[in-house]
Amino acid sequence: MTASDAQKFLKDLDKKLWTAADKLRANLDAAVYKHAVLGLIFLKYVSDSFELRQQEIESQLRDPEHDYYLDPADHDDAEYESMLADELEVRDYYLEENVFWVPALARWKTIQQSAPLAAGTEITVKNGASKQYKITSIGKLIDDALGEIEKENPKLKSVLNKNYTQLQLPQPSLIGLINLIAEIPFQHEDLDAKDILGHVYEYFLGQFALAEGKKGGQYYTPKSIVNLVVEMLEPFKGRVYDPAMGSGGFFVSSEKFIEEHGGKIGDVSVYGQESNPTTWRLAAMNMAIRGIDFNFGKEPANTFTHDLHPDLRADYVMANPPFNMKEWWDGKLEGDPRWEHGDPPQGNANFGWLQHMLYHLAPKGSMALLLANGSMSSNTKGEGEIRETIVKADLVECMVALPGQLFTNTQIPACIWFLTKTKQKRGRGKNAYRDRVGEVLFIDARKLGYMVDRVLRAFTDEDTERIVSTFHTWKRDRDNYQDVAGFCKSATLDEIAEHGHVLTPGRYVGAEEVEDDGIPFADKMGKLTAELADQFAESVKLQKAIRKNMKALGFELPAGGQK
Repeated sequence: MTASDAQKFLKDLDKKLWTAADKLRANLDAAVYKHAVLGLIFLKYVSDSFELRQQEIESQLRDPEHDYYLDPADHDDAEYESMLADELEVRDYYLEENVFWVPALARWKTIQQSAPLAAGTEITVKNGASKQYKITSIGKLIDDALGEIEKENPKLKSVLNKNYTQLQLPQPSLIGLINLIAEIPFQHEDLDAKDILGHVYEYFLGQFALAEGKKGGQYYTPKSIVNLVVEMLEPFKGRVYDPAMGSGGFFVSSEKFIEEHGGKIGDVSVYGQESNPTTWRLAAMNMAIRGIDFNFGKEPANTFTHDLHPDLRADYVMANPPFNMKEWWDGKLEGDPRWEHGDPPQGNANFGWLQHMLYHLAPKGSMALLLANGSMSSNTKGEGEIRETIVKADLVECMVALPGQLFTNTQIPACIWFLTKTKQKRGRGKNAYRDRVGEVLFIDARKLGYMVDRVLRAFTDEDTERIVSTFHTWKRDRDNYQDVAGFCKSATLDEIAEHGHVLTPGRYVGAEEVEDDGIPFADKMGKLTAELADQFAESVKLQKAIRKNMKALGFELPAGGQK
């Protein structure tokens, strides 16, 4: 399957799911219905993953060549099948493959088959031992299923929305929603199940945001940008922190990076904070299904006024907070110890985010922050002084200017700030960092990327590799790094001071070199002038032809321009 085929598959899935789900919504408020949909999608995904692992285990138990083989020789058929069923409920088989454990009551087959049954019907669930469960309503069944998941996975306590009993959704509509979500194919030849889950969540959140009268797509950082940041920071080991985590995209990408480079996911612990309750829950679910150790606090909270990790000093900090956030200041932030480099303006949170992240950075830590382009040059209300102080402290390591149209929810041009607490030489072998004291790398990536569709741009793998390899070569091997006109430039703090501590890459990288084709300028100009004259003449002919045709149709164009 090609990338375009996969994209078509996901778009078709989007349209089908949303159209059907919206029909079932009836008069239920989008903000309430949202949680009903997202909770069921979560149940379907974890059940599919569990069932897939269960099928693998059964195959191994029946395979004489496998270590798990269960020999049927000494048992009759019924006894053997009973033993097999018991083995399939052993948790260790699932945990060893980092598969989320799903209690029997919460498995999708149980929910879908039980939903149409009448109140008072008893069903048998087998979770090691068999027990009876009496159905009182579909909503109660789902709430109890989610409750069972919380018991088995304590990290999800207070995360899952157990309010289906209170939903003002007609029973037939809830059954219809269950049957609709049953059609989500989390197993696909060329798409990872977790990526399909993330895509479905992203699409539904965007659609619900629009239905609630908010901007759609406000929760997600573009994948190509997330991947770029993670590839540049290389979070192999230690504490990773995102103070504006959304649904946890940076953490998910960090997991993939670690797996692809042969690292251990257990070597990383993640810390996050998010004020939006929906995305806070979504981030926790995202981590739980991946087996990632996480600490997102006990509740959603405002990062500035209620810092959930006041003592954290992280090895890697990365974030994509809201750009140019105006309504963020609170009186109790006056004189906050996080404002080490100057009080951020009360009408723009950009330098509040930057300093919050620096405050939580370990002595040898590195960070990446997406901000609006204005942060690189603005002098409004002390921003210039803060930026100058940070540059003089030699905390800025790299600035990357991004192309437009990368974000679905804003057209504000953006950049990435890479900062570090130390640029001194450290480490050993091929991954050692050279001494970069007093140097800053500027990368102008505005001309990179391709149009995914009419409105959205993304980086190709080659674009990402070009940026990442430039950064890593500069950081590790100065002899093999070269400035490239129009793309990258290693500048000193003195050079930056000459530019008034403005950090816009375009000021430093210069213009892209144009290859000399050997044709003298006078000859080129003569040829271009002749071509322009021909085009003017052709324009006159076309205007005359149009006027003639319009006149034949009984319309007289007003006089003007060429006759």
